[in-house]
Amino acid sequence: MKKGFRMSLILSVLFFLFNWVFAQQPKVYVYKIHEEIAPPAVKTTRDALKKADSLQCDLIILHLDTYGGMVDAADEIRTLILNSSIPVWVFIENNAASAGAFIAIACDSIFMKPGSTIGASTVVNQQGEKVGEKYQSFMRSRMRSTAEQNGRNPDIAEAMVEAQKTIPGVVDSGKVVSLTVKEAIQLGFCEGEFSSIQAIFDYYGLKPVEIIYHKETVLSSIIRFFMKPAISGLLITIIVLAIFFELKTPGVGIPTAVAILAAILYFVPLYLEGLAANWEIILFIIGLILLMLEIFVIPGFGVAGILGGLCIFFSLVFALVKAVPDTGPLPLPDTDSLLKAVLTVIISILGAFGLIVLFGRSVMHSGFFHKVEVATTESKQEGWVALPVLDHSLIGKQGVAISTLRPVGNIEIDNEVYEASVPVGYIDKGEAVVVTGIDNSVLIVKKLN
Repeated sequence: MKKGFRMSLILSVLFFLFNWVFAQQPKVYVYKIHEEIAPPAVKTTRDALKKADSLQCDLIILHLDTYGGMVDAADEIRTLILNSSIPVWVFIENNAASAGAFIAIACDSIFMKPGSTIGASTVVNQQGEKVGEKYQSFMRSRMRSTAEQNGRNPDIAEAMVEAQKTIPGVVDSGKVVSLTVKEAIQLGFCEGEFSSIQAIFDYYGLKPVEIIYHKETVLSSIIRFFMKPAISGLLITIIVLAIFFELKTPGVGIPTAVAILAAILYFVPLYLEGLAANWEIILFIIGLILLMLEIFVIPGFGVAGILGGLCIFFSLVFALVKAVPDTGPLPLPDTDSLLKAVLTVIISILGAFGLIVLFGRSVMHSGFFHKVEVATTESKQEGWVALPVLDHSLIGKQGVAISTLRPVGNIEIDNEVYEASVPVGYIDKGEAVVVTGIDNSVLIVKKLN
């Protein structure tokens, strides 16, 4: 296996030298992943490989330093690198752990900085706890196939995930492999120890060379930022909080505007990267409309509110999920990605409700909400008067008309003035009356005789 690995490097160097001799100047495209392996790193890799191809570069170098990250994101980067028509080398700055090792093994050649390490690819959850055999088995098979494709020892690659057997001179059974630079060189998982990328060129005599460093556009940087799992979760929390405060203060409009803005920042980057589809965005809009109907048209929390909440929940979930290709006219979601998306949305919603429980009351009584809530008063000076609530014990009481009832006027009973109405005819001022009924806040009377 080590022989095949060396051959991979020799072919890459020969290809590089051929271009150096017969072309004007060989081009090397360099891009960095110095972060958690997540969707933003996938975007960087996709953009870098596409740019290198458009510039007709002769070599791509991945400058890698990561402790790992999401397995599905790493698998997507691995596929992009393996399918690249341009040779891809990796220079490990300090760490290529977990998902980082998976990516490094996919590259045509591996170079490491003194003191760096590669390996320890056991799949763990967000708490650092080892997950079930299903995920470990997937990672082991992926590591084996990737190593085999690039002529590296598949047993060692598999042992980086979870050692199932003893590899003489490498690892005892039950121990996960993590290699130092010298160990990686000895076992064929590193071509050499170098202090910098330029030192690699100097060692192989690859000069002069044009090095093009990957630069992100402003738009690309913004998209990368909002695609980070933590930011996506924060935006979901903001959406839930905004909807809650709109329910509590209907008619204000500011919480609704905040929810819409957060939704735009959530969906647009995912849409541009091909994760969120049109129907998921439409589903969110339908959910928002149903909630607005519940708030303004049919107050309460009934069918429209429940359906609206479900539409918003599923739209947020499926926007985070990448569809499995070649699954027919209706693309099916990747199971692992779906589970992670559901957990992300649920945790964000629970976080929102936690904030509501802790700070909801103080926010609702804050100066800001007193400024934006509907706070007009209907004063007596402006002509507003409250209608009295009449006691039915007034029925049968006798009084006197203090104005003519044609058919409505005023009467006096026990020194209290009431509005009264006579159903038939009229009653002159000063005549005695008796109460026969009550209609809302008006007494129904007739002449005492």
